[in-house]
Amino acid sequence: MENNIVKFRFLSEPSDVNFGGKVHGGAVMKWIDQAAYTCAVNWSSQYCVTVYVGGIRFFNPIIIGDIVEVEARLIYTGTSSMHISVDISTINPINKKETNATHCIIVFAAVDTNGKTIPVPKWIPPTEEDKKLEQYAIRLSEMRKELNSEMQDYFEKKKG
Repeated sequence: MENNIVKFRFLSEPSDVNFGGKVHGGAVMKWIDQAAYTCAVNWSSQYCVTVYVGGIRFFNPIIIGDIVEVEARLIYTGTSSMHISVDISTINPINKKETNATHCIIVFAAVDTNGKTIPVPKWIPPTEEDKKLEQYAIRLSEMRKELNSEMQDYFEKKKG
């Protein structure tokens, strides 16, 4: 097993259903967080906290009884942060049709027992695909800086 990739595979269950009869977004977000956290801890060997979850894109619904695969892949490391790409796909167990369901990027930071960030091992992309994913993470990080600025302005106006 590569220590920068974690895969979970399971059946979606009736307890995951929303009022529309599909798996609800909250269940999907929980799976994203669990897989990404496992990936971050596996990479850093430290306790980790969520710093950012963004750009969750729901492409297709997940049907109760689908085989769900959640793949969390480390795609960039900062000093203490780990950027993890999470893709969720489904397989219909009867006709074997595979479908892309969800994608997002989630960022974790490794912290010590006092909650202070601590360095993580540097990830060096081994393949061309991994290098492209690292560049993707860097571009998204730049966009987040702009978004954070906009959000800060919003909250400052709301306070005043």
